[in-house]
Amino acid sequence: MATIHHVTLKPGKLELLTPWLPAQPWYTGTGTGRPELTKAGGFRLDDPEGEVGIEFMAVADGSGGRPVVYLVPMTYRGAPLEGAGQALIGTLEHEALGKRWVYDGTHDPVLVAQLYALLQGDAEPQAQSLSNTPDRSVTRSFAGETGRGAALRSTVVDSGPRGTDLVVETAAGQLALRVNRVLDPGRSDEDGAAPGPAQMRGHVTAGWRLPDGTEGRGPFAVVRD
Repeated sequence: MATIHHVTLKPGKLELLTPWLPAQPWYTGTGTGRPELTKAGGFRLDDPEGEVGIEFMAVADGSGGRPVVYLVPMTYRGAPLEGAGQALIGTLEHEALGKRWVYDGTHDPVLVAQLYALLQGDAEPQAQSLSNTPDRSVTRSFAGETGRGAALRSTVVDSGPRGTDLVVETAAGQLALRVNRVLDPGRSDEDGAAPGPAQMRGHVTAGWRLPDGTEGRGPFAVVRD
């Protein structure tokens, strides 16, 4: 399991995300001011090779009339990821590990492979800020045959106002995933339905907390037909 280093990051993660977030197609702000970000929750996954940090971070933007919670899956690498320049969020200096390249994880095959493993029950979600501590609050399910084993390849098909759609090649064929970017348990799906986890083919569900203490819970990622 990955060790969490409680050290100074320069710049910090929220500082890195502040200029990046408004340029994303799923950002709901008006564009007239900078986001005011606070950490709202999330979890980590382990890279079996121990090389890439994987984090699903929920951040709350309080710059508008009401806070909006965004999901930003991120990977942390010790060297640039070839061919993924468009997905680079930025770089930071880690006191223990040195320079780290931070990517939008939906473009990183290591994160997508571990998300697929989590859906199958082959990866265990970890606490965001504690070492060697499973996060039991994160739940997952999958109905149907996935084909055991690692994801073979993944492609970002589209990133729009609702989320980021991926096609994952597996041993059993293609799997369509959506990473939800705006986290709102009361928000309906783009097709007009408001499915709960039991109505989805598969899901990874977790919670978040707003600065005022309000808690929410909903799918971070879903398997789509």
